[in-house]
Amino acid sequence: MKRLLSIELQKIWQNKASRVLTLTYFILLSFIALIASINFSFLGINFRIADQGIFNFPYIWHFNTYIAAILKFFLAVVIVSMMANEYTYGTLKQNLIDGLSKKEFIQSKLITVVLFALGSTIFIFIMSLILGMCFSSYDEAGIIFSDLEYLLAYFIKLTAFFSFCLFLGILVKRSAFALGFLLVWFFIESIIFGLLRWLVFTSTEQVQKVTAFLPLESMSNLIKEPFTRFKAYKVIESQVSGNVSVKDYSVHWYEIVIVVVWTVIFMLMSYKILQKRDL
Repeated sequence: MKRLLSIELQKIWQNKASRVLTLTYFILLSFIALIASINFSFLGINFRIADQGIFNFPYIWHFNTYIAAILKFFLAVVIVSMMANEYTYGTLKQNLIDGLSKKEFIQSKLITVVLFALGSTIFIFIMSLILGMCFSSYDEAGIIFSDLEYLLAYFIKLTAFFSFCLFLGILVKRSAFALGFLLVWFFIESIIFGLLRWLVFTSTEQVQKVTAFLPLESMSNLIKEPFTRFKAYKVIESQVSGNVSVKDYSVHWYEIVIVVVWTVIFMLMSYKILQKRDL
């Protein structure tokens, strides 16, 4: 395992584009901390975002994992390129000639995928902990370490998404086409949603119960948007409408199961394609 991981990390680090994108991804994650320094002036009143409770425990785990997940496309490019470059530069064939089996080759890619997801999760955990310690109004351990399921959901979400990207890289063999297919698949799921809403079901909630089994939608459902959960939003909502809507922001076990199943499917399909393909 250590040998396989070493091979993949060397390939990524020696590729300038992959190295730059990886570093850019983690630098951009760090920029979440800059939100704390943003000041707004509204109706003559100055206020700083960090002082509005946005970095309060346990809300910070939800907010930071949601924002960080948006940036996952930077690493998606690295994952797709990592596979496409194997075909472009012939390193896949050379690895097999040197004695690496196809099973070991796929294992090395999957280990890299998990490593990227785990590294990102640990980074978000440390950064959120530091920001929370600096700005949160709550410092009780029970509050600080509640809602950590969002970190688990974040890790699973990234692992699934990167596995999908790896599968596309193996299937299409070209970075641009694989990323294009990813975008096309996003639109396909949107079209499916629209058709079900228009032709089959009478409510959006019914459609969502069906589309929750689609790959990208299921990944998206793991971490719901956190903005309407923010207490400042609820205050404004109550003043405007007179009541506060109730929404479920929890991470549910069945949503995790759906995403894990898709992850396994992508991994198995990647191996099957590589196993049958004439290199």
